[in-house]
Amino acid sequence: VQLVESGGGLVQPGGSLKLSCAASGIAFSTHAMGWYRQAPGKERELVAIITGVGDSGYADSVKGRFTISRDNARSTADLQMNNLKPEDTAVYYCNTKGALPWQNYWGPGTQVTVSS
Repeated sequence: VQLVESGGGLVQPGGSLKLSCAASGIAFSTHAMGWYRQAPGKERELVAIITGVGDSGYADSVKGRFTISRDNARSTADLQMNNLKPEDTAVYYCNTKGALPWQNYWGPGTQVTVSS
């Protein structure tokens, strides 16, 4: 299983970024996909998650600003981030899990920095 994130970078407050996660090695349409983030000195936290059929959920801190989506034909899961705030600065990780406890897969992460 391989997950690869892209799309991070430096953006000013109020700006937008779109992250993308490309997955391989899994039956993509049957797996929920999650986006997590970890800021310096803080624990990794769930930002958004989307099921194989497209049901989604969000952390309260990003509701109304972030949108998660997926393309099962391309095996990708995207995170559209609007109205970014400095507190959104973190490394963002793509994640998926299998049926067994050890089947917990992470991408290497992509840095998002929100600063003027």
